[in-house]
Amino acid sequence: MVNVKNKWALITGASRGIGYLTAIFMAEQGCNLILHSRKAEHCEKVLSEVLALGVEAYIVEAELSDLSAVESMLQFIDNKGTPVEIVLNNAGVQIAYRNEFLSTPVSDYELSFKINTIAPMMICYHFLPKMAERGFGRILNTTSGITLDPQQAGYSASKAALDKVTIDLGSKYEGTDVMINLTDPGWCRTDLGGPNAPNAPESAIPGIVVGAFVDDKKSGRYLNAPHFTGMTLEEAVVKAEREFDSPYPKN
Repeated sequence: MVNVKNKWALITGASRGIGYLTAIFMAEQGCNLILHSRKAEHCEKVLSEVLALGVEAYIVEAELSDLSAVESMLQFIDNKGTPVEIVLNNAGVQIAYRNEFLSTPVSDYELSFKINTIAPMMICYHFLPKMAERGFGRILNTTSGITLDPQQAGYSASKAALDKVTIDLGSKYEGTDVMINLTDPGWCRTDLGGPNAPNAPESAIPGIVVGAFVDDKKSGRYLNAPHFTGMTLEEAVVKAEREFDSPYPKN
């Protein structure tokens, strides 16, 4: 199992919900954190809490639908000289639930793809070369198991696209210690999931982060957090490495 103590992780959408819980959990493991939100003040609470756990941390801000702001955020991190070894692309948006789904506006797709697909992949492309150069990296892109729901077409299509590019990209790193996988918190009672979701946000821990700790050089997996609910981190890592294989052909 990977020891993340003193490593640096970027967590997008860290101010609330799954991102907030992820930040606290990673700090408890000794991981230093870059905490992202749309506005820096949204992360002040989580920053104070992770600093109290004895790790280093700072805040970055970017509206992920503004791709120039994403570029500026990445440049800011570079200028700080932070060696980002773990990326947890947690932030996402579900625009609306369209009962009149045949009238879904184009803007649903445009905004969903910018935030849920393009921005995460910009982040991946930025940090992967440096991870490969150092010989270590972990990237987790947060997806969704949503199916057969045209009422959320922009959201589901953008997540399906994220799945595709993550799996395809992962094939280039398979067998190395730079690993890129998918993670899914399940349907949780967050601002995105809504109050009627069946699962508490806490149920996503440790499964939502298990891909940062696995150490078997496999990429392209779909690590569904509900499969790990109630486990210790150590138990979750064993299960992930034993039961979740990469999707690529074997030689």
